[in-house]
Amino acid sequence: MVGISIATKWEFKATLEYFGIKDNECFSYPYGEYFTRTMNDTKLIFYSTGVRKVNGVGGNQYMISKFNLTKVIVAGTCAGIDDQFSILDIFIPDKAVQYDCTVKEIEPLIKQSFIVDIALSKYGTDFYTGTIATADKAVVMWKDYLELKENKITIADTEAGAIAYICKKNDVECIIIKGISDFPTDERKSDKVESNMVQINVYLENTPKVMNKIFSEYLNRFI
Repeated sequence: MVGISIATKWEFKATLEYFGIKDNECFSYPYGEYFTRTMNDTKLIFYSTGVRKVNGVGGNQYMISKFNLTKVIVAGTCAGIDDQFSILDIFIPDKAVQYDCTVKEIEPLIKQSFIVDIALSKYGTDFYTGTIATADKAVVMWKDYLELKENKITIADTEAGAIAYICKKNDVECIIIKGISDFPTDERKSDKVESNMVQINVYLENTPKVMNKIFSEYLNRFI
């Protein structure tokens, strides 16, 4: 069975709508809800985990253990960091890192022990790839965006790197499919709360667009 891990309630709502899931087709578990579907003779379980690393890791460890998953696909939105790309671009990263696990004032921002390399050669090369960086703190402040940009990060989120890490511990293949929903905005000369709200509204508008694109154009290929 292949697991499709989805973090936020807005991403999962878009997933339910895309697949036309009725209330009686969803089941609850300690981290959220899940439903099943079959594609190309492969049984899939779609589950919400809640946001941030603890929920992402906990939800995925639960699903790996309970359903004996052979692969986890982390599907969802991300913040764009590399500005050569655009909103709604979809990525399958070949590297997932965590960047909030060090004392960055005296250590490298990203330690080797928190880097997961993802083998993608069997899926071809005709897709965007790169490095996804994960931290519990979302990339909202401009200084955080600049720091990630300086470290050659492509996209960023709050769960994928940690899920890839726990999948590696379980010897379960992990594929990350993420679409850019928004880019951080420079709040230094404006009201920080208002700037953040603008970014959130862009995220909310683009989340269903990203999820629909992932499911219609990418999911089947990486099952």
